[in-house]
Amino acid sequence: MTTDQRVARGARSRAAITRHAVDVASVEGLSELSIGRLATDLEMSKSGVATLFRSKEQLQLATVETARQAFLDAVVRPALDAPQGSARLRALIERWIAYAERPLFPGGCFWAANLPVFDSRPGPVRDALRQQRQAWLDLLAEQIHGAGATIGRDADLAAFHIDAVLTAANLAMRLGEPDAADKVRRVIDELLRSAP
Repeated sequence: MTTDQRVARGARSRAAITRHAVDVASVEGLSELSIGRLATDLEMSKSGVATLFRSKEQLQLATVETARQAFLDAVVRPALDAPQGSARLRALIERWIAYAERPLFPGGCFWAANLPVFDSRPGPVRDALRQQRQAWLDLLAEQIHGAGATIGRDADLAAFHIDAVLTAANLAMRLGEPDAADKVRRVIDELLRSAP
């Protein structure tokens, strides 16, 4: 019983630390995370945090996974309830806009904040960030294909286009530009104009 309670307490602590780490990394970047910083922020012992993660890289990887799960919960899973086709694609875009507008993370899009820092740094953290981006692009392409909305482009290229627009919108929202979400919607409307 005592071992089970310790394991459960460790899992709760790990979840609380990585959720806070996501918030910090969305503003300051994954490279700025440290076990000492998080221990201080959360009023925990540095050795306790270090025991849970063992290294800065393991902390960064756990943070990426926590951000991925939060993104799936806020954007992807709710949108998948919409009917297949243009309705689901629009739901994904609207959920993404809400994710960036509210925002889910203090610094806006976690991926937009961290991919540019790690794009030239080979290693497991870059790989994890790249895998999440590819999963997002694949999902968009699948939904674009399902919506019949390629408009002379292949679905992968259209997904790349949408992702670029969303990344630009995130930056515009962080800079306080009030019409960023409307611009995204206009791009999607144009893309879907010829969809069935």
